[in-house]
Amino acid sequence: MAPFRYHKLIEVSPGQDYDILSWGRGSAKLGAFEILHSDSAAAKFSTTTGDLDGIIVDVFNTDMDLDGNPEILIQTKTNDTLYNTHVFAFEYTNGKADKLDFPKLTEQQKQGYRGNDSFYVKDGKLEREFPLYTGSGKSAKPNGQKRQLEYGMRNNQFNVHTLSKDSTKVNTAIKPVVQAKGTSSKLVKPTPEKKKKKKHRRHHSDEG
Repeated sequence: MAPFRYHKLIEVSPGQDYDILSWGRGSAKLGAFEILHSDSAAAKFSTTTGDLDGIIVDVFNTDMDLDGNPEILIQTKTNDTLYNTHVFAFEYTNGKADKLDFPKLTEQQKQGYRGNDSFYVKDGKLEREFPLYTGSGKSAKPNGQKRQLEYGMRNNQFNVHTLSKDSTKVNTAIKPVVQAKGTSSKLVKPTPEKKKKKKHRRHHSDEG
C-alpha cells in the first residue's frame, strides 16, 4: 500500500528477520529504503534507512566472509539513460548495521556497459553479469556477449574478480578470407617456402 512500493522479507535464522521496504510519495523515481531488523528471541528491533535514486530491483542475504554475521545487499536501478546499478550493502553484528562500500566498476569493467545487470548468489559469492554493447549513446547495440564478475569479502572489504574473458579484445590471429560469389569459403594457410635445390657441377679431368 502507498506510500510503500517494495517489500521483501528475509529470514536469516529462526527469530532473525529482515524486512526491506522502499517508500515515498509524489515521485516514482525518488524515495528512500529501510531495513527493519526483528530479533524476536531477544525482543530487539532496529531500523536502517537510506535515500534512493531509482527503484529496488532485488535484495540478497549473504555471509561472504563466513564470520557468522549476515550481509544484506540491496540492488537498485537508476532511471538514467544507462540504467546504472547501485548496491547498498550492510553487515549486521549483534543487531547493529555497519555500512559497507560496494566497489564501483573500473574503467575496463565499464567498457561496453549499458546497465541491465543481473545478480545472484552462488557458492557463497555474489555473482554479477551484464550484456555488452558496441557503440555509444542511442546508437549502441548489444553484441551478444556478457561480462561476469564475482564479489567476495574479507575483513569487511569487498574484492572482485572478472570471470569472463575480456570480450573487448578481438583475436586477430586467423583472418577469414572474403568469400567471392560462387566460391566456397576456406581459411588460407601460409604456403611453406620450397627449398631451393643446390646444383652440383661435375668436374671432368683430362688425362694426358
